Parts: sequence; C-alpha cells; structure tokens
Amino acid sequence: MKDWPNLADMFFDQAQRLGDRPFLWAKRDGGSKDAFRPLSWRQAASQAAVLARALAQRGVAPGDRVMLLAENRPEWLIADVAIMAAGGITVPAYVTNGPADHEYVLRDSGAKGVIVSTAALEAKLPPSRGFTISVERDWDTLISDRAEPPACAKARTDTACLIYTSGTGGRPKGVMLSHGAILSNCTGAHGALEKLGLGHEVFLSFLPLSHAYEHTAGQFFPIMIGAEIYYTDAESLAADLKVARPTIMTSVPRLYETMHARITRGVKRRGGLRAKLFHKAIELGLRKYDGKSLGPVGCALDLICDATVRKSMREAFGGRMKAMISGGAPLNPEIGKFFDALGLCILQGYGQTESAPIVSVNLPATNRADTVGPPMKGVEVKIAEDGEILVRGELVMQGYWNDSEATRAALDGGWLHTGDVGEFDAAGRLRITDRKKDIIVNSGGDNVAPQRIEGLLVMEPEIAQAMVYGDKRPHIVALIVPSAESDRDGVGRAIDKVNATLSPIERVRRFVLAPEGFTIANGLLTPTLKIRRNRIVEHYRDALEALYRA
Repeated sequence: MKDWPNLADMFFDQAQRLGDRPFLWAKRDGGSKDAFRPLSWRQAASQAAVLARALAQRGVAPGDRVMLLAENRPEWLIADVAIMAAGGITVPAYVTNGPADHEYVLRDSGAKGVIVSTAALEAKLPPSRGFTISVERDWDTLISDRAEPPACAKARTDTACLIYTSGTGGRPKGVMLSHGAILSNCTGAHGALEKLGLGHEVFLSFLPLSHAYEHTAGQFFPIMIGAEIYYTDAESLAADLKVARPTIMTSVPRLYETMHARITRGVKRRGGLRAKLFHKAIELGLRKYDGKSLGPVGCALDLICDATVRKSMREAFGGRMKAMISGGAPLNPEIGKFFDALGLCILQGYGQTESAPIVSVNLPATNRADTVGPPMKGVEVKIAEDGEILVRGELVMQGYWNDSEATRAALDGGWLHTGDVGEFDAAGRLRITDRKKDIIVNSGGDNVAPQRIEGLLVMEPEIAQAMVYGDKRPHIVALIVPSAESDRDGVGRAIDKVNATLSPIERVRRFVLAPEGFTIANGLLTPTLKIRRNRIVEHYRDALEALYRA
C-alpha cells in the first residue's frame, strides 16, 4: 500500500491509475434498475480539479474552511477532494440540520463559503455565509471546463477536515482530523480486512458522509483500495442492495436491528415448513459459531439450510457480500450471531469521531460478536484504572476547534480519553461495557449499563425502540416505543422475558409507552441513528419520574 502524503494526492493518483473504470454510481433518472449511472475515475478527477481551481478563484487559501452540505452523491466526494486539493479544510454538515445548526457551524468554523447540493438545502443556510457553489445550479457550467489536477502541498500533519460531533451529549464540537489520521485509519482497515481477499470491491454508501464513520470507511477507504461506490439512502436500501450487489457495506446497529425484526416477523407470518427450516438454520449456525460439532445428521441438515435459507438471505443482500461492518454504536451480540448463523458476516468495530474514527475491528477469522476486535495496526489502546479506554496513534484528532479546554481534557497525557469503558478478552479483543457518562448509578450505588439492557429489549419483536432510566433512583424503568403490531400487554410480556435474563439491579420494574418513535426529525436520534439520551430524558422526564410514584 502506497504511503501518500495527503488524501487529495491519494485520490488523483488512484484516478490516474484506474482511468476509465467505473467509480461513482448514482441514480440520475428515477428509481428503476437502469437509473444508476457511473462516473469514471477520470471523470471524477477532472471535476475535482476544475472545482479546486474554482475554489481558489473564490479566495480559498491554505487552511481556509469550506462547508459542504449535501446528501450522499458523487458530488459530495468530488467537492471534498476539491476543497482539500485547494489547500482548504472541509467542514461537513448534516442535511438534517436546521438553520440554527448551520448558523452555529458556519460561525464557529469561520467557513469562507459553502458548497451545497440543492435549493431546498440552500434555503436553510443563513444569508451571511460567504460564497456559495450550488450543485443544482452551478455544477454543469463548472465541469464543462477543464483543469489539470492541482499540486496539493498538504502534509500528513495538516488538517483535512473539521467534523462536528452529532451532539448526543450537548452542543457539537468541531473535531480537527489530519490527513494522516484518515490515511492511517484506511491503512489499518486494509490490514484488518485483507483476509477477506480484497480485490474488485463494491461499496453501497447510505450513512451520512458528514459523519466520520462513513467519511473514512465509506469514502476514503474505497478510494485507497480502488473500489466502486454506489450511493443510495435508507428508504431505497433493500432494493438497491440487489442492484449494486456490494461486497462490503458499512452500517450502524440500528439497521441490523431493523432487519432482524423484519426477518423474524416475516418468518412468523409464513409459518409452516419454511419457518421450521429457518429456525433450524439459526440453531445449526449458532452451534457452528460456538465451535460445537453438528454430527452427521446435523451436517446434512446444515447443507440443506445453506442451499435454501442462507442462499435466500445472501441473495437479499446482493449475493456477493463479503462482510458487513457495524460501528457508530454498540451492536447487540445476539444480532451479530443471528446474521452469522444465516451466512452473513457482521464485523463489529469501535471508534469515535476523535479517532478518525476507527480504533479496532473484528477480524474475519477470529470474529466474536460480543467484542469490537483487536486494535488496528498503528493504534495503541490501554485501559485506565477506572476502566476508561485510552487511545494513542496518528489516528487521534489534533483537538477541538476553538476549544482548548476541552482539547486538554480529551488528550490528557497524550492519550485520547474516549469516555468509553471496556476491557480486553484473553485473545486481545476489546470489549466495550458502556459509555462512562451514560452509566446509571442507582440509589444503592450499583452501576448499571443502559445500552446492554436496551439492546436486549429491542431484540424482542414487540419493542421497536427503548431507553432505560434510573440514575440515583432505586430501580430501573424504561421508555418503550412499541412495534406496529404490538400493544401494552405484548410489551409487558416482552419485558418480563428480558428481565428473566437480567440480574436484579438490571431488571425493568415499570415502563411507559412513548406516543411516537425516536427519529431524526423529532431530534431524538442522531443522523447515525443513535438515541440522544439527554434530549429523550428532557422530553419525557415527567413521565419517567411518574413511574417511581406509581
């Protein structure tokens, strides 16, 4: 793997090597199978070069910040590379942000201008934002020109992007990531996944590129290995899996939870022999996962399951999936085992924006769903006395923009203090137990990990979403979003089932149903589908507290 000095040089170098091969796929003419149209590496590089020159003409100098506001599409990648090639620093913004969020990011970052995709998104921007380049309005005129790839003078130690955290715990902070941080992340990911037999890979990108996870794993890692990228969204994902037929996909646990619920509901509805065969595939798959012998009869049944149930599952995901990477939040181990038993490999990883973002990831040969794998090459990890995970290496952020106090706290002693609690297993794989700040300490002084309980609750078909509560209180209660087919009695039975597997201090004693789901639109989910715990508590505090008076 070549040692590039910066991300822009890596892109233009790969484009020169791969030339007219298809690179970026997007829907141009509606939603039919034939609607995906490719841009070649050469075409993408030409557009990036022209845009880099246009940015320089608009006064973008080395170190200047430029906001990028767009849904996942080829122009996102092209604009990102162009900003960096012009010497600038990309400031990605979430398309789900409102006007006040955009105003804050523009003001805090001091962005010189904005590249925005559509008129609808442009309408959310404040009037005072410097120059504006609109994909919808200006792109065709811009790319009709020609320009040579610029000579990017950026070093690995220079800032590549300023990514604002999604705000799960309050006001977003701008994380400064260097070119080297992202390049080292991509190199580490290549080392972790090379046993899959990396060759001509295809990615399906639907998580927001404004998030560090997709920015690295779904954009720059595919560039590094010369892969193709198809762009879609969550609504079209199921159909586009069969069109793009990806070999690698990055996603968050919420997607796998939703797929698990949909699959199990479908099996329950169908019933009969197909349902029995499905459950047998799960049973045998779990026995193999645990290293247990199937015996002659079991082996024969397993072959039948592989030719029927597992083949059908693989085809639903495009038919050539090598691995699905899970990150952004903890994955319930039972979900990982479920898909593994059905012949689909989920490799759980771990990281955060401040580490560019990947710290560790499971390896195909030693994959365990209850861990996040060993640290990647070039990454040092140690566990502090209080259990906090500390990280060191080129991947670590340069600091928080305009926040020296928070930077000092996060990088105390030269280690990134992640705020996550964990431990290593005997094989050197990292296991996350909880967020340090999310741990519930009940009135008896016991520590309770809420994400573990929530993960078990949403495994039940009757429960779509859950948040548990109980800090400084005598016991745990829960806020439940029921599934569409369920009612209060069904939720109650599901909670009783989960409680039977929990210790006394973890059990949910009472619950209340939420009148609506946690969504990005109502501000209770981040753009990467993690619950905004503080906002949910703020919104439902009275209802949760009332459970202790019942």
